[in-house]
Amino acid sequence: MALPPRSAATTLTALAVLVALGLPGPAYADGTDPSVPPGSVTTSPPPSVDATSPGLKLADGATLAPAKVLDIKSVVEDLGGEERREDTNSDVTFALQAEVLFPKDSSKLNPDARARIDAIADEIKAQKATTVRVFGFTDNLGSYAHGLTLSKKRAEIVHDELAAALGSTDVTFEVRGYSEDYPIADNTSEQGRRKNRRVEVTFPRGASSGTSSGTQS
Repeated sequence: MALPPRSAATTLTALAVLVALGLPGPAYADGTDPSVPPGSVTTSPPPSVDATSPGLKLADGATLAPAKVLDIKSVVEDLGGEERREDTNSDVTFALQAEVLFPKDSSKLNPDARARIDAIADEIKAQKATTVRVFGFTDNLGSYAHGLTLSKKRAEIVHDELAAALGSTDVTFEVRGYSEDYPIADNTSEQGRRKNRRVEVTFPRGASSGTSSGTQS
């Protein structure tokens, strides 16, 4: 899905090595990396490498290090930072700032929010995804408990709109609210807090990944 035509976009492509480290804790990113709440990181299996292949030209007695998977990541964000799309080898993630979707401290959709959510639903259909994660996040203002309630309500509202737009019972949704956990920017500035107040929608690229339906919270 392309970003709205009214928004200029910039593209950044980076190479990142995916490493499985067990259960992740809160990630404090530098403002350019995606959030990594539990269950949102996927890895591809390592490639098969023949350590005895003469084409590798290893020195006598040398051995190959374990194979690693390089994941090509493409990030497209409009100039205002209101909408961000990330593509990796395995997943597509859309991040929408809360102000684009909701009034301040509210879980009621803005008038133009449905068009943005419906466009994401179109991309989910195009990728034929059958599992979709909808995660809500807030900044660190106010109590953690209030942020947890608000972020979950917002995620649930976006889920409801996506489900209606998809019109399918073959999609499994995972819906969660994380309050101020997993910020992607510095909470000491309003610009950073604005980026942290967001809803993320993630789904697999171009492959079905399940046949059951339901919503988890």
